[in-house]
Amino acid sequence: MAEQTQQIPEGTKNVFGGDHFDPAKWLIVPAKTFDDLKVGDVFRCPSRTLTDAHTSEFQAVSADTHPRHYNAFYAQAHNMPTMLIQPFQLLAMTAPGASLFTHYVGESIAGLKGVSCQFGQDTYVGDTMYPALEIQELKKEGGKGHVLMAIVIYNQKGQLVLSGHQQFELKLL
Repeated sequence: MAEQTQQIPEGTKNVFGGDHFDPAKWLIVPAKTFDDLKVGDVFRCPSRTLTDAHTSEFQAVSADTHPRHYNAFYAQAHNMPTMLIQPFQLLAMTAPGASLFTHYVGESIAGLKGVSCQFGQDTYVGDTMYPALEIQELKKEGGKGHVLMAIVIYNQKGQLVLSGHQQFELKLL
């Protein structure tokens, strides 16, 4: 049986990328190549208020079973306002896919090549995180594009919670 395509309704052709719906054209943002990127480009991730559910989900992924991360009574008995957020959970919030970066370079991304970071303020359930990535360096080498991104997370009080770098390799299209 041949696939049938439906005509796109008038007035919505720009929404769907042409006269017929094509899933390959369903992009969140227009695609960019390595040459379109600029030092100083910022990619913000949505802010997130961390909850008990986030700690439970991360426990399932990480297998970290220390009670300071998952037991409010333990945390309070040890002079913490509530459960401490696992620092690796914070690092995960800087995943480039949480921003528009990987949507822009999706077809050209070859991989994550490195991550380094330092943790600042302790973070607890109820804190709101504001992660962002900023391009610091772009260079072509060996037929690939190399992107160095600064990563930061601030909390609702404007305190630096995490800072560091991520390195990506892009195909030169």
